[in-house]
Amino acid sequence: MSVPCLAISNLSATLANGVRVLRSVSLAVEPGVVTALVGESGAGKSMIGKAVLGVLPPSVRIVEGNIALEGIDLGELKPKARRVLVGERAALIPQDPLTALNPSRRIGPQMTDRLVHILGWAGDKADRRVRQLLDEVQIRDPDRVMQSYPHELSGGMRQRVLIAAAFAAEPRLIVADEPTTALDVTVQKQILRLIAELQKEHGTAILFVTHDLGVVAKISQNVSVLYAGKVVEQADTPSLFENPQHAYTRALMAATPRYTDPLASLKPVDETVLAGLASEIAAADRDWVAP
Repeated sequence: MSVPCLAISNLSATLANGVRVLRSVSLAVEPGVVTALVGESGAGKSMIGKAVLGVLPPSVRIVEGNIALEGIDLGELKPKARRVLVGERAALIPQDPLTALNPSRRIGPQMTDRLVHILGWAGDKADRRVRQLLDEVQIRDPDRVMQSYPHELSGGMRQRVLIAAAFAAEPRLIVADEPTTALDVTVQKQILRLIAELQKEHGTAILFVTHDLGVVAKISQNVSVLYAGKVVEQADTPSLFENPQHAYTRALMAATPRYTDPLASLKPVDETVLAGLASEIAAADRDWVAP
C-alpha cells in the first residue's frame, strides 16, 4: 500500500480565545489523485490548506493532530526544515491571481524565483523552463507575458501564470484554493480543463478547495465535505453523487443550481439540517478536551 502524498490526522485548531475552527479533521490525498474539499464559505476549507502549507494566520494555532507530507510528519520538523520540505514538495494555486502576484515586478522574474531558490537553476535555464511552462498553459506569446506586469494581463492569463508557477518545480502536492472563483464561467471551464490536463501529465496530487459541487464532479476522484471545521462525509466522487450519506451533503446538492432548469427557484439548506449539524458540533466540542 502506497504512502499518501498528504495525510491529515485528527487535526484541530483554535483561535486565540480558544474557539475551535478545525475539529478533528482527518483526510488523505493519494499520489496522483485529485481530492476535493468542499463546503460553504467559512467552513474552514482554506484554513486546512494553509495548515498544510504552514501559512496559518498568527491568530490560529494547531493544538492537536498531525500533518504528514509523503510520510514525513511536518510537526516533528524545525521551522526552517519544514519550510524547505514544503517549498520543495508542495505548491499553491491561490484564489485571487491579481493579489497573489507582485504588482511591481514583471511576470518572468516572479516565476523564475521559485526555480532559482528551490531547484538552484541558473537564470537562463530557469527562463527556458518558464517559457516551456507558459506554453503548457496555452499562453501564445510567452516572451511578451514574461516581460509584462500583472495588471497588463487578463484575469484568465494571470490565473494561467499562477498555475504554471505552481507546476514549475514539479511538486508532489498542489493545494488549489478555489482557483476559479474570481473568473467568469467560460474562463472557469478552460482553467479547470487545464488543471486536469496538467495534473494527469505531471502525476501531481491535488487538494482542491472549492464550494462548487459542479467543480467537484468535473475534477476530483475523492471528496471530503466540510462544515464548521468538521468533516461530515468522505467518499469517492461517483459514490458521493450517486448515494450521499449525510443530510448536509444531500442538502448541498439540492441547493445547487441546475443548468437544465434555469428558471427553478434556488433551494437553501433546510434549517432542520443546520440545526442537526449545530447539535453535532456542540456535542463534539463538549466532549473535546484541549491538549
